[in-house]
Amino acid sequence: MASDKIVTITDETFQSEVLEAELPTLVDFWAVWCGPCRQVAPVVDALADEYDGKLKVAKMDIDHHKGTPQKYGIRSIPTLLLFKGGEVKETIVGAQPRSRIEAKLTPHL
Repeated sequence: MASDKIVTITDETFQSEVLEAELPTLVDFWAVWCGPCRQVAPVVDALADEYDGKLKVAKMDIDHHKGTPQKYGIRSIPTLLLFKGGEVKETIVGAQPRSRIEAKLTPHL
């Protein structure tokens, strides 16, 4: 079940929701047809709940919003980008285990 703490973002809302966010923001670039995206989704949901107040979590469907993924060179999905202060701090490509994702996130929280 998807967390209610995850923000759905678009090319139009990316600036305000991610680049100008006060909290570090994890963006999950995904698509409906992507099997590995479905594998990593429960991990992303759990992180959104567990780190509520410390980490903002957002999802962007690359089939409906192409400008932002192109700008950040997203070539494979799922790709998770961690933004802090308007800059990419971490890149996680592919369906990775929760421990590996958390290891990259926690130094920035």
